[in-house]
Amino acid sequence: MVDEMGMRGLERAFEKGPVFEPRGSSESRTAFDERLDQILAAATVVIAREGYANASMRAVAKSAKVSLAGMYHYVNSKEHMLFLIQFRAFSSLLNNLRERLHGVNGSVEKLRVMIRAHVGYFASNLAALKVCSHELDSLTGKGYDETRQIRFQYYKATRAIIEQVLDEHAPESNLDRHVTTMSLFSMLNWLYRWYTPGQERSPTGLSNHLLSIFLGGIIGTAVPVSPQTQLGLAQEPPPENG
Repeated sequence: MVDEMGMRGLERAFEKGPVFEPRGSSESRTAFDERLDQILAAATVVIAREGYANASMRAVAKSAKVSLAGMYHYVNSKEHMLFLIQFRAFSSLLNNLRERLHGVNGSVEKLRVMIRAHVGYFASNLAALKVCSHELDSLTGKGYDETRQIRFQYYKATRAIIEQVLDEHAPESNLDRHVTTMSLFSMLNWLYRWYTPGQERSPTGLSNHLLSIFLGGIIGTAVPVSPQTQLGLAQEPPPENG
């Protein structure tokens, strides 16, 4: 699991130049982290809208309501911002999944937890889903390697759940486990193209529906989903973002 100190170390290792980091009081560090979060949130929206190649530091600074010079106290390049956006997102997804799986029994319920956590995380930030789905190859060097590694850990955790589902419920299945896992991610990561949170379907209702479709495809038995749950009318608290 990547803890906060580990993440900070990786972030510093990726940096190519000096970036201001506050020393002293916890309040100054909190203020620094809050402003960095503000910049990264703005960068996520700009990159999702314009594409990484067309996004500019000036546009991010304007969206974040900070000066261009001031922004360089927090990040040293556009690629550094992209690295932080992706690495933080997948670290949160992985840690969230591990925490939520603790004490969960049954492969189908584990799969439900995975889908619900993934949908819940990105439902609150569809721009991040678009950036994480499209811009890995825009990173280079250590930033690319570290992001690819954390994504691969998340893939392995998800694949292990799917393999358990197949072993328990379709032991004779000859489905390719890699293709099956990537098919689930394809289903989940395309949501930004059509899903609008806050309308007909809650993240929980949508998650249950996707689980039913996926299980029907890989083991031939779908989990029953009531019309109320499909529409998200049977409200349950959405997963926290970690």
